[in-house]
Amino acid sequence: MTEFEKVLGIFCLAVVPSGWTGFTAVYSHSMFVILGASFVLFSPAIVLAIEFILVHRQHRGHPLHPTHAAMLVRVWFDETLIALRVFLWEQAFRARSEPDNFPTVSGKRPVLLIHGYMCNRGFWNSWMRGLRSAGVPYCAITLKPSFGSVDDGIDALELAVREVTLATGLAPLILAHSMGGLKVRAWMRKYPTEARAHHVVTIASPHRGTWLARYGISRNARQVRIGSTWLEDLSRSEPRSRYRRFTCFYGHCDNVVFPMERATLPGADNRHLEAAAHIQMALRDEVFQEVMRLLDMQHVYG
Repeated sequence: MTEFEKVLGIFCLAVVPSGWTGFTAVYSHSMFVILGASFVLFSPAIVLAIEFILVHRQHRGHPLHPTHAAMLVRVWFDETLIALRVFLWEQAFRARSEPDNFPTVSGKRPVLLIHGYMCNRGFWNSWMRGLRSAGVPYCAITLKPSFGSVDDGIDALELAVREVTLATGLAPLILAHSMGGLKVRAWMRKYPTEARAHHVVTIASPHRGTWLARYGISRNARQVRIGSTWLEDLSRSEPRSRYRRFTCFYGHCDNVVFPMERATLPGADNRHLEAAAHIQMALRDEVFQEVMRLLDMQHVYG
């Protein structure tokens, strides 16, 4: 979700219901109740719809992956339902419901899960259940603060890498969604021993910025604007050979990172996902299957 969506969501789910309850208590009428409930339920969907309209303007004439109205309507509907569940249930109330998993004897490579902008480890609940069922060790962390620099939380990421490596004896595969992919790259800039990450899989990460960030006002949102000084400095600091350690999933229906090519890196294994929005991309089975394949490989360099 974008910064605007988060603020609007808090307003809709906290301020509006309490104010509307007081209003209907004084002016009791069923129509007022219906109007209030409709506003709370549908305003996030309206914001998402605007984002998909902007995506369509960017991609409708794309030579390889053009968008179509019917496709975007279907994706918008699915993304609205998923966003409500992820942000208002999984992250709000179940962020600690799935514990980290380090079997005493496993012999399997661990996965380190890194969330994106204004999220927490609850974003990965379905992934944690799937990895545990497959017997794969994993650790999901919450990086703070939400509105600081992308570089904030890098030391916590470094600590998590050390812990999972010590616990399993193997370098982790790092899986990152959205801004989490940039945090991994910032971590590699500060702690440049690349072999400490078996491979990095990013999902919908604005590696080269995103058009939508022009509407963000927080420091990290400004940093992911297309052509930002922070992104240019990060790119200059990286050897291009490093990108061979990345698999980047991107899609033409991503309502947060667009144009779609902005979620790719030159020389990385860039994988396009059909008809999937920003959150949906993290839940696609082909992403899970690719992570499982990479875990089984002895060496992965792209």
